[in-house]
Amino acid sequence: MGVTGLLWLFATYSYALFYASNLISQGSELLLLVPSIAGLVGGIVLPVLGAVPDGAIILFSGLGSIDEAQEKLSVGVGALAGSTIMLLTTTFALSIFGGRVDVDAGGMPKYTSKPKLSHKTNLVNEFVATGVATSKAVKKGGIVMALTTVPFFLIQIPAGFIHAPSEEVSEGEHWWALAGLIICLIGLVAYMKLQLQISQEGQDQEKRVAAVKKLLQEKKVSLSGALGAAILDSETALLASTLSLDDNEKEELSEYKKMEIQLTSSQTSGQSQQQLPPKVSCYLKEVLSDAFLGYDTHRKGRLKRREVFTFFRDFHETIKEKEMNSLFEKFDTDHSGALSLDEFIGMAHRFIVERERSEQQSANNHASISEEERVNGEKNIWEDGDDEEEEVPEEFTDLPPDQQQRAIKKRAFSMLLIGTIIVVFFSDPMVDVMQEIAYRVGLPPFYVAFLLAPLASNSSEVYASYYYAAKKTRKSISVSLSALEGAASMNNTFCLSIFMGLIFFRGLASEYSAETIAILVVEFIMAAVVQMDILTTAHGVVIVMIFPLSIALVAVLHSLGFD
Repeated sequence: MGVTGLLWLFATYSYALFYASNLISQGSELLLLVPSIAGLVGGIVLPVLGAVPDGAIILFSGLGSIDEAQEKLSVGVGALAGSTIMLLTTTFALSIFGGRVDVDAGGMPKYTSKPKLSHKTNLVNEFVATGVATSKAVKKGGIVMALTTVPFFLIQIPAGFIHAPSEEVSEGEHWWALAGLIICLIGLVAYMKLQLQISQEGQDQEKRVAAVKKLLQEKKVSLSGALGAAILDSETALLASTLSLDDNEKEELSEYKKMEIQLTSSQTSGQSQQQLPPKVSCYLKEVLSDAFLGYDTHRKGRLKRREVFTFFRDFHETIKEKEMNSLFEKFDTDHSGALSLDEFIGMAHRFIVERERSEQQSANNHASISEEERVNGEKNIWEDGDDEEEEVPEEFTDLPPDQQQRAIKKRAFSMLLIGTIIVVFFSDPMVDVMQEIAYRVGLPPFYVAFLLAPLASNSSEVYASYYYAAKKTRKSISVSLSALEGAASMNNTFCLSIFMGLIFFRGLASEYSAETIAILVVEFIMAAVVQMDILTTAHGVVIVMIFPLSIALVAVLHSLGFD
């Protein structure tokens, strides 16, 4: 095959992996809208599936005959090193650039100022007087990332003193690889358990809120479809706690009763945001405040009747003007003709809860129809040739909230399944293409995979991290940077466990001391960097430079005789 054909194959396979990674990412985000499994998704599904593309490349690089696998394994190591280092350097710096705000003379970021980022008079001010804040979650994530590097040190023990042909190296590393595999799996389980605990305790609320805001902004779900289940789930927990119900009684409390009791307790026409359960109030304010400001065309901190109506319509809510006017009158407590954010939150809450109750009543009425009546009804429909059957929309934004939840689950699991199948299908030929490109340009396969593999397998993570950072809030930058640290931790556990398994089960040799050292140096540098309270734009520039320097480090170590 000629060079043009080879490049075309690489572009094709890269797009397939990029598309698959996006499917996996979007499917995982959709599942965060389902409160009953959001904790599981945030703690386990998101981290594991995010590492699937890199893991698949590593796996297929070690398959085939022993000689062929030993040669191709450097492609997998290049993908592992390139993915980890690229996310922690180039992508990390991109998040700093996208999320930077002005920093005051005391070194504190101005997240509450307007504008958050002003145009600096000179380059020096731009570098040192703009930046982002690091949260406790980011600092803790850096420490966790450093702890997950232990298996790298373990495999380097035999690799450091065995200098022999690959067959002898493989024999000497055999049981060390098994120990490394076990530690990787223990680390993976411990990491997922930690993430699941964080998610169940609500400490990942920033991540969930960011995902919901992103899906709402992209108009993929309606307002009630995105928030209804979360609101009722939160209020049900509060209600069950208030009534001192045990676990069995909580399960027996029907969804309809939950809504009925909630609505009965909040019938005051002037209900405001402060009267809502604090958890619900904070959640709604976090999700809707940015959108509220976006519709505040007069920048007065209030929305007029027409702006509120447009807001609901834009977020796929089929609200009639009469209904909107009624709600507006109830929540415009100061009769100013416009709603403040607090009043708007109260109105949105009432609308969502009443929409949920309406749909539940409709479902109950439908269920009460006898089978005979239903059959007769269907027969009449089919016999009436004058009425055309309305086509069901492809998207689920126009569905009732409860049906949206079912549609979200179905769509999300379909996206995850299809994305994973595409990754598995295209990873093997992608390894062959990168190896062939390396031969054509006269470079070791490691360098080619180091540079090219992350472009295909990590594009969705790059986009997501920059998207969240660009919101320029303290919470959004925390979500962005924490996600990158989490991806590195998954590479150190999930992806590295695949590598260790190949070494042990296939009898391959790990002869990648230089590459391992580069990964460890970068991870420990970044683990130390994130312990600072502020990361300025100047720090971002230095972090970007770590990426090419890491490649140079590998080359220097190779020249010094490291494997």
